[in-house]
Amino acid sequence: MPKEKRDKFYANLAKSDRRVSDALNSLADDLELKVIPIDEARRQGYEEAKNLYMVTFPCDVCDEPIPITNLKTKEAVSKYMTEHGWGHAECNKQVKRS
Repeated sequence: MPKEKRDKFYANLAKSDRRVSDALNSLADDLELKVIPIDEARRQGYEEAKNLYMVTFPCDVCDEPIPITNLKTKEAVSKYMTEHGWGHAECNKQVKRS
């Protein structure tokens, strides 16, 4: 550790009336890694991505979500949104629609 950092560290310890061991214990607690099994991390990442990017629509019969996964459905959704003037919320605020 550079001398100036070390001096600052000891000066801050003196001001706070703490010992080196207290500061190191606190630092160790702050730096403790939260390790989770790889399968759990993958599941969490998948769930986050799914919630962020998956587009669904409700089934007309059971009301359960149907994910849009095939290309033809994506093209139909894109066409519908284009024909009906869908756009960014900020862009739509700037344009008066009649």
